[in-house]
Amino acid sequence: MSTPPPHGQNPFAQPGQQPYGQPEGQAPYPPQGGYPQQPGYPQQPGQPGYPAAPYGAVPPEQPRRKVSFKLIKNIVIVLVVAGVAIGGYIASRDDAKTAAVGDCMHRGNSDDNNPDLEVVKCDSSQAQYVVLAKVKGTYTQLTADSKCAEQAKDFQYSYTESGDGSNFLLCLKDHKK
Repeated sequence: MSTPPPHGQNPFAQPGQQPYGQPEGQAPYPPQGGYPQQPGYPQQPGQPGYPAAPYGAVPPEQPRRKVSFKLIKNIVIVLVVAGVAIGGYIASRDDAKTAAVGDCMHRGNSDDNNPDLEVVKCDSSQAQYVVLAKVKGTYTQLTADSKCAEQAKDFQYSYTESGDGSNFLLCLKDHKK
């Protein structure tokens, strides 16, 4: 059994070598108060002996979140729903529900049961009819014609729409270009 080496000595050191690889003439630890200045290198901020900056330390940059498939999918769904809602609103702005007295109408369909009347500008080449009266309520063809005769003397056509909460009657005549 061997005895441990005395404190502060390295049992594996080469003869004549300083302990722990220290160059000769230097203490094994830096002096109290910080590390000595390296020759040829300027003092760096934040080290002892260098004046502190007048402002606080810059906080570290936060790690960026990765964009997940779920987030992209949700954004696409929101955009599609918004597009459909906006498209539906724009498409419904020119139908018979929005017509007012004096507006011009275009018949988008040749079917008499569903003529698909649309509001158009009166100077448009598509303008076919002029709205003479718009009356709220539910009407049959017979009551619609008598109501239009009462509301607009020179009407030629009546158009009724019912359902979806907006029941009304339009009294129309041909648009003269």
